[in-house]
Amino acid sequence: MHKKISYILFSLLFLPFLLKAQFTQFRDSIIQISGITMTADSLRAVPAVSILIKGQNRGTISNSQGVFSIVAFKGDTLTFSAIGYKKKNFRIPLALSGNAYSLLQLMVDDTTYLPVTIIKPYPSKEEFEKAFVSSDIPDDQYELARRNTEQAKLRAVSRYVPPDAAEATNMYFNRQAQNLYYAGQLPPQNIMNPLAWAQFIQAWKRGDFKSGSNKSYGYGY
Repeated sequence: MHKKISYILFSLLFLPFLLKAQFTQFRDSIIQISGITMTADSLRAVPAVSILIKGQNRGTISNSQGVFSIVAFKGDTLTFSAIGYKKKNFRIPLALSGNAYSLLQLMVDDTTYLPVTIIKPYPSKEEFEKAFVSSDIPDDQYELARRNTEQAKLRAVSRYVPPDAAEATNMYFNRQAQNLYYAGQLPPQNIMNPLAWAQFIQAWKRGDFKSGSNKSYGYGY
């Protein structure tokens, strides 16, 4: 009984020293890792890199400049992972002195090779040839403009489309000017004008006076 009491008293006497030694060992094993993640080829900052402590459910992520900071224990392993880069592991050395360590982690590009994909809209070559021959290729803008500015189409459209405000104004002023020019005298007659007869003959050959020419002319929209 006396020996047991002595042992308890001896333990209580040295307990503060044991607790202080364990606290010192625990404090020395904690380390703060601060660093930056950069590309290995061009030394550009890599943002949004996930830094996890292996075997534990905690970690951090690098900011937009690639800077990160995390508290871990000496001997832990940090895993760096990011989309488009190979995964990297860094084991914190046990022999580090102090409670702070700076780290520059280089990330290497990870190239993913996908299998070749061949897109076939038609099941066979014969189906493709049939669809290609029967396909309706729309006209381009230049073809539409050329078709809409043909002289025959413009002449035909001018016969049925009423003039706009500017054209009607010009026609009115031209008629007024002609009436004022021949005021007090008879206007000339084009019955003996050879140029008027030449224009009449050309219009007759074109078929401008045929009754079947009242057909609709569509625009190439």
